[in-house]
This record gives sequence, C-alpha cells and structure tokens, in this order.
Amino acid sequence: MTPIVVDSSVAMKWFVPEAFSDRAVRFLSGDYELLAPDLLIPECGNVLWKRIARNELAADEGRDILKALGRAPVKIVGSQLLVEPALEIATAFKRTVYDALYVALAVTRGCLFVTADDRLAGALAMGPLRSSVRALAEWDGR
Repeated sequence: MTPIVVDSSVAMKWFVPEAFSDRAVRFLSGDYELLAPDLLIPECGNVLWKRIARNELAADEGRDILKALGRAPVKIVGSQLLVEPALEIATAFKRTVYDALYVALAVTRGCLFVTADDRLAGALAMGPLRSSVRALAEWDGR
C-alpha cells in the first residue's frame, strides 16, 4: 500500500459532496495507507461545527459524520514527535504549525501529503518540499 498523508480538507470530502470529492473518495479504495496527525479529528470537528452554525448541516448529520470519520481507515499519528519539524516548516514557509504538522508527517515518513487547500499546496509548490505536497485538484493517483 502507498502511504499518503491527508488533512481535514480531504477527509471532509469523503462525507460532504464538494469539488473533487470523487478524487478524495478514491483514497478509501484500500490501495493507500492513509496517515494523519491527531489534529485531523478536532479540525474536522471544527469544520462540522462551522457547517452546522451556517445551517449547511443538521447537528445530527455532523455527529454522524464525526462518528464515520472515526471509522475511516486513517492511521492517526501523535503530534508530539512532529511538532518540532512542523515548527521549522511553519517558520520557513510562513504557514501555521497546524498545517505544517501534515507536511512534517509526510516528510518524516517519506511520502506524499495531499490537501484540498490550494493556498497551502501553492505556498509549498515552488520550494524544497514540492515533492512532498500535492493539491487534490492536481493529484492523479500517483
């Protein structure tokens, strides 16, 4: 299986139809070892809270999605060992430590981080981390 780091922008597309949800759902095929820092769960919870507050989702739907996320085939990795390299990445690329945790996980595992956050992917696309980060819109399954 090919290891891939995914963030909340990808994981939410598994449950809420949006642009490129079809690409995100392909990660659930069983061909990938999905990885994410433990930040994934609270980030998804926050996205759900925002959607509920904007009446885009009912509270019951949000709870059901959060439960389904807990059953998704994602290996959750503790942030404690990632926070130092994440701080270095955040400082060097002027990104948040939250975003940099995903990048740090991909770098330390020698795999790709796929995100639907085009601004994040774009900020890293021209630098030394370009081979570690891919926008979901540009991901072709390899």
